[in-house]
This record gives sequence, structure tokens and C-alpha cells, in this order.
Amino acid sequence: MHLRRLAVADFRSWEKAELDLEPGVTVLVGPNGVGKTNLVEAAGYIATLGSHRVATDAPLIRRGAEHAVVRGLVVHHGRELGVELEITAGRANRARLNRAPAKPRDLLGVLRTVLFAPEDLALVRGDPGERRRFMDDTLVSRYPRYAGVRADYDRVLRQRSALLKTARNGRGDLSTLDVWDGHLAAHGAALLAGRLDLVAAVAPRAVEAFAEVAPSSEPIAVGYRSGLGDDLPPDRPALEALLLDALARVRRQEVERGVCLVGPHRDDLELSLGEGPAKGYASHGESWALALALRLASYRLLRDDDVEPVLILDDVFAELDARRRRALVDVARRAEQVLITAAVAEDVPDGLAGARFAVGGGVVELLPEESTS
Repeated sequence: MHLRRLAVADFRSWEKAELDLEPGVTVLVGPNGVGKTNLVEAAGYIATLGSHRVATDAPLIRRGAEHAVVRGLVVHHGRELGVELEITAGRANRARLNRAPAKPRDLLGVLRTVLFAPEDLALVRGDPGERRRFMDDTLVSRYPRYAGVRADYDRVLRQRSALLKTARNGRGDLSTLDVWDGHLAAHGAALLAGRLDLVAAVAPRAVEAFAEVAPSSEPIAVGYRSGLGDDLPPDRPALEALLLDALARVRRQEVERGVCLVGPHRDDLELSLGEGPAKGYASHGESWALALALRLASYRLLRDDDVEPVLILDDVFAELDARRRRALVDVARRAEQVLITAAVAEDVPDGLAGARFAVGGGVVELLPEESTS
């Protein structure tokens, strides 16, 4: 799987840009602020329908424009698939697959990416929402059908939360709360079952990857922390029953506070270093190593599932020491396609030769082959 062409219009800082790509390594080189990350962000958007930098689509539209367009030509199992996404703030996005209208969700799975970026430090040092997003994004990348599960759960959560909020203010009718409890438990159990399966697969790969990039550090542990307790059953009916029971037990507190206190939206990916939580005990270097280990684990998991994702490395080599660089280079050299951004060519380690584009002044220019050596 690889991108053969990437084009954007009115996306972030770009009025227009187009890149013809090949398998192997492609490096985008240019000073900070010229739009390198915006281009790989567009590639990631095709794969995930979201940005790794912002939670909403509005910042993706160039200032003064009505909408942004991202297009990609993806080579997938020997077939070329053309995808197009029109992003409009405050309205549903439009999508095309091979020029035919499609639902944006239908594009999931056409392109798979694993992206490592400076923002990934939040996986270790940020709030639980960052780690939940990592789990759910990886889950959807592995099994695109979970995009619907995730969307259904979020919709029910919003509606049930709105009902609780109005009840707290004395205006709501709680007669339908039992119905919403059932919906929340059903969709929550489906999402929770997927996450538990994912963490069981990611954890050993992350432990192995961390030992490779930080051999002198204490070992890590990766687990799932749920408000339902430990050692959760993997099957959906049992999880649904546990959620219904928990909702019944906290109903009074939920009505008093006007918030939903039970469900996957309150869970966390538990990261430990030695005997303590990574968030409090990991050094800056160890935090970087753990974030890298999580991304490497998700990449290896997809490959073990016979999926060859595009590896995107956004301005990360300058942040890594020699050992972590070598570990990442070893992975990148075996990938079908790698997209790298760097402020200067010297930031890209030896062994990652490939096409290089100079980015700056609103232009993306392929450098001649002699300039890439």
C-alpha cells in the first residue's frame, strides 16, 4: 500500500500543492513554518478522517477559503484508488471514491498510516483523552468498521449527557433514561471489547519495542484501566451487563452532577515504568521512547495483520538520540513507503535515501537526484 499522488487545495497554509510519490522514502525538507507538516497531515487525513494536531476540521481550511480539498491516489493490493475529501467547517464533509460520491467513512481502510510526531509526547504526559484517542484511532485503522461503533457511542453519549444536564437543572424528563442506558451499554460494550482486544495485542509489542529503544531503562507495562474493574471479560454480552449494572449504581450521582460517570469515555490506557506510572516517573527521554514504542507497536500490529501502512515521521529525528534514531531507521528501511519531514537534510539519518522535495515559499519542488545524495 502506498500513495502515488497527494494533492491539496486551500488546506492549511496551502492554496494548492501536488506531489507525485513513489514507494520507498520521501523526504520533505524546509524551514519550520513552511507547510511540510501540513502536507503529511493531509495524507493522514485521508487515512483517518482526522488530524493528529487539532480536534476539529475548521483549522484545516485555509483562511479566507470556504472549504479545503484533499485528494490522493492510493495503490492498494495492485489497484489504484482515487479518493477525494472536501472539508467544510460546520457541515458534513463530502467524499468521492474513484470519482463516485461516497460517504467519508467508506474511505477508511483505503489508506492506512502510522504517524509519529512531536505531539505524541502527549501519549505519555497528556491527559487520558490522548491515550483513548490513540486506542480508538489504532482500532479503526486495524478494523475500519469500528469507526461506526465509535461514532454510535459518541452520539449516544452526547444525547444521554444532554438529558442528564437538563435533569440537573430541573427541566428534564428522566422517563427515557433507561432507554439511553441500554443504548450506552450496548455501544459501549462493543467499543470496550474492541479496545480490550487491541490492548492485548499492542501491549507485548510495545514492551518489546521499548526494550529495543531504551535498553537501560526499567521495563514498561501497558494495560487497560476501566471504571468497571480489572480482569474484564472479553465478550460483549458480559461487558454490556457490567455497564448496565454500573449505570444503575451511579444514577443518583449522575443526575446530581449532570454528567455521565460510566463508560469507555472515562477509561484510560495505563502506562507503567518499573513500579510507577510512566506519567510521573518517566524522564523526558523515556517518555519519548515510550511514545515511540507505542507507535512502533501499532505499526508492527498492522503488518502482522498483513496490512502495510504508510509510515509518516513528522520532524521527529531531531528529537531522538542515536539509539532511538537507529531503531526508527531499521523500521523505516523495511516499510513500503515512508514520508519524512525535516527542517534540514542533516536531520535525516544515513540509510534513508530517497526522493527529496524542497518546501518553501508556497512551492513544493522535487530536488534533482544529485542533490539528494
